[in-house]
Amino acid sequence: MPAPLARPITALRGVGPKHVEFFAKLGIATVQDLLLLQPRRHEDRRTGWSIGQLKLKVPATVLGRIVAQGTNFYSKKTKSTFEFILDDGTGRLHCRWWNLPWLADKFRVGDEVFVHGKLLSLKPRMMDHPETEIVESDGEASTHLHRIVPVYPLTEGLSQRWLRGLMWRTLEEYGAQILERHGELLARGRGGAGLGSGLRARVTATEAASSPAPNLDPNPALSLSCSAAIRSLHFPAELPDAELARQRLALDEFLDLQLAVRARREKLLANARSQPCKGDNHLIRPFLAQLGFPLTDSQTTVLREIRADLARGTPMRRLLQGDVGAGKTVVAACTALMALESGHSVALMAPTEILAEQHFRNFTRWLKPLGVRVELRTGSRKTAPNSQLSTLNSQLFIGTHALIEDTFTVERLGLVIIDEQHKFGVAQRERLLRKGHYPHLLVMTATPIPRTLGLTVYGDLDVSVIAHLPPGRGAIKTFVRGPEKLPKVWTFVRERLAEGRQAYIVYPRVEDTDLKTGTKAVMAEFEKLAKELAPHRVALLHGRLSAEEKESVMADFRANRVQALLATSVIEVGVDVANATVMVIENAEQFGLAQLHQLRGRIGRGAHDSWCVLVAAKLTDDARARLKVLEETTDGFAIAEADLRLRGPGELLGQAQSGAQQFRFADLTRDLELAKLARELVTRA
Repeated sequence: MPAPLARPITALRGVGPKHVEFFAKLGIATVQDLLLLQPRRHEDRRTGWSIGQLKLKVPATVLGRIVAQGTNFYSKKTKSTFEFILDDGTGRLHCRWWNLPWLADKFRVGDEVFVHGKLLSLKPRMMDHPETEIVESDGEASTHLHRIVPVYPLTEGLSQRWLRGLMWRTLEEYGAQILERHGELLARGRGGAGLGSGLRARVTATEAASSPAPNLDPNPALSLSCSAAIRSLHFPAELPDAELARQRLALDEFLDLQLAVRARREKLLANARSQPCKGDNHLIRPFLAQLGFPLTDSQTTVLREIRADLARGTPMRRLLQGDVGAGKTVVAACTALMALESGHSVALMAPTEILAEQHFRNFTRWLKPLGVRVELRTGSRKTAPNSQLSTLNSQLFIGTHALIEDTFTVERLGLVIIDEQHKFGVAQRERLLRKGHYPHLLVMTATPIPRTLGLTVYGDLDVSVIAHLPPGRGAIKTFVRGPEKLPKVWTFVRERLAEGRQAYIVYPRVEDTDLKTGTKAVMAEFEKLAKELAPHRVALLHGRLSAEEKESVMADFRANRVQALLATSVIEVGVDVANATVMVIENAEQFGLAQLHQLRGRIGRGAHDSWCVLVAAKLTDDARARLKVLEETTDGFAIAEADLRLRGPGELLGQAQSGAQQFRFADLTRDLELAKLARELVTRA
């Protein structure tokens, strides 16, 4: 937007120094900030409701005149209720506020007042703490009456009427100076020719196989200019116009994000030079031969894409998606070997010590016969117990956040691998990358990301998908049960343990059961479960144990010296015991879909069939919908789409700060089609 809109808010008539502090609390410092303040809602004051038409618990706005008001004090005058009675000729409405006695000085008998709220009773008609606005005869009635008016978020020192009048005057003075930021892109969108064909230019074959092409019909928001959108955002001719205006401004935000992503990628490709790391197969060939199983077609395709990236002189930036148990770790090992074959070091970062230690065990078992040195660096362990090697001689480093500490240095870092990357922020990723000179980057996630969300949030990464699980896995059956079925559940668990299998039992809390909500804690349930599952041995695993204690418990469980593991969500990642075939999750309604799917992924990792029992104490409609999804499918990508639909993008976004948190108007939950459109327009530019 042009310079006049960058003027401080004090440039507006009627805004003095005292208002600057009030506006700062709303994030408003300039004229542009004010124009982009989004109303909380709109009121249609053209006709409206009459008091006689009000219905119970239905939001409504009425206009009437105060015929009585007063304050009642009680509890030795420490508490009070203020109430006025509104009359519009069709009936009377009682409006009541608790412990706000100063309102008696604000409202006077005879005042004409707009009231917005929900009716709590009919005899008498009563609203508690409604929103109000006193009608004043100040010459601005056309701004506040007989039209659709905005209702803004407020802070102390600002009133609806004053702010609405200021917005009207600001639009009159500055509206013509609101120019398009993306005029050429939007004009192309309005033309619509060829939309939809370019979006897949950077989507790999594996992703194309798992995702349908987007539907990019012309969006009506494209027909609005930015100036018209801002006017309609505040003072729409019809209520739907305000939503259309929001969409138009949301599209601008998505375009800003996609242009920034493209610029970041183009800068990387233009300026960054990395060492080719495609390798010569002298390590990969014996590694694959010793695995004992062939790679799936999906794994082979993904490795082909990765090798092509590593062969170039520009750094790879690739996101590897794969469902729980899809074989991402093997792909990561092959990728590491390509870099090691080329004479470069590799760093693999995981979010938890349990996951880092599991990777360390697997990679050591796989790579030690090949002569590859592996070193573990976590908060509690700086080197592997059996390592006599100095840091400079190690070729593969595996660790947690310890890898991004200043004390960790590495020679010839050619490849960075980040597992469960949604657990890390972008800044942490960049700190590890700076340990080398433009190293290649492979980030992995077992929390499948819906395709559109992935393209929006991780748009600077190429995407590979392991679409199929390895063959020979047992089926996972999922059941939702109430607490009254627990005796049968424990009988079922004992039967499986008697067959030689193992079980996980998961609780949301570590200690101190919450009696009000019925939320159980793992430590509080331990003794009871130890008796319930006797003679089988039970152990505890939770986040308050030391790293050594956790490793000891996991070693016993892997060796089947412990048959049932009572745990919190600490086992969500990094636990791989093929003999474990049963999982019971208590208070399952308190977990998100993605987290439940991750937890369930701890079973079904061997040839035996597995069972997951979700015990829900309080089934709200939302919880019932989430758990039903898990009962019906084990497809992580279908679950991710459902999670996005039911709960929004928050959990899926994690700490991936790619601009989504700065959106004023865009909402990834409901604006996915706009996100697709923005990416398409930028891709074809």
